[in-house]
Amino acid sequence: MPKFGKRSRKNLEECHEDLQMLFEAVVETYDCSVIEGFRGKDEQDAAFHAGKSKLRFPESKHNQNPSLAVDVVPYPVDWNNTKQFYHFGGFVKAMAEMMGIKIRWGGDWDGDYSFKDQSFHDLPHFELVVRD
Repeated sequence: MPKFGKRSRKNLEECHEDLQMLFEAVVETYDCSVIEGFRGKDEQDAAFHAGKSKLRFPESKHNQNPSLAVDVVPYPVDWNNTKQFYHFGGFVKAMAEMMGIKIRWGGDWDGDYSFKDQSFHDLPHFELVVRD
């Protein structure tokens, strides 16, 4: 059974408990790595300027503490294998639904199960859908 390494565990511990519960359940079946949880101002500014985020600090759900967003990749990581990311995204969405956790995935921002209508692809990104 897969399990998180030290870096993944540290990154996940920065996240909201619902994201922690979700990805603890995911990793039992699907090997993955948590590459980012909380993002401070410097990290968010760098992500924005690199085109990896559309939001400036403090507008990203990564900027909340605990983080309401997490970046997780299927393992082993192959950034060119988008099919692997879509498969993983579907698995995570299904697991979240079964657990009653509402999430949004960066491969299907509007949640309509059509991937061709996305203007910004952030395949490792998962965020909690919270109501104010």
